[in-house]
Amino acid sequence: MVDITRKVVTLRTAVAQAIVKVGSPDTIKAIEDKTVPKGDVFEMSKAAGLLGVKKTAELLPDCHPLPIEYTGISYEVKGLEIHIRITVKTHYKTGVEVEAMHGASLVALNLYDMLKPIDKHVEIFHIKLLQKTGGKSDIHREG
Repeated sequence: MVDITRKVVTLRTAVAQAIVKVGSPDTIKAIEDKTVPKGDVFEMSKAAGLLGVKKTAELLPDCHPLPIEYTGISYEVKGLEIHIRITVKTHYKTGVEVEAMHGASLVALNLYDMLKPIDKHVEIFHIKLLQKTGGKSDIHREG
């Protein structure tokens, strides 16, 4: 791992996204009506994302274990696309970009897993960092 012992503790935030596209309006209706056979898709996927954020350092060898002080997960349905947005915050010496993208990835994977029995056309795309603040540089790439 990179030596961060000389870095200063600051508020670090990161916002990441993933997009899941389904093959039919019926899939979106099943999610909204909570009739997907595997359960409440949004709540189960949120739990997967929270676990993903917390366990990032256990799965990615160069990531520092760090205290996660906030994780927010939201969804926006746009036609056949489900836009996942994750915000992660900490006061620490290194950023939380990878944690946010890891969480977004796991939310998307859980959506895929829960929807595959009812929709064979589910796709995951556009997992990316939208913004980060704190540390040496701030990045804003909304959209």
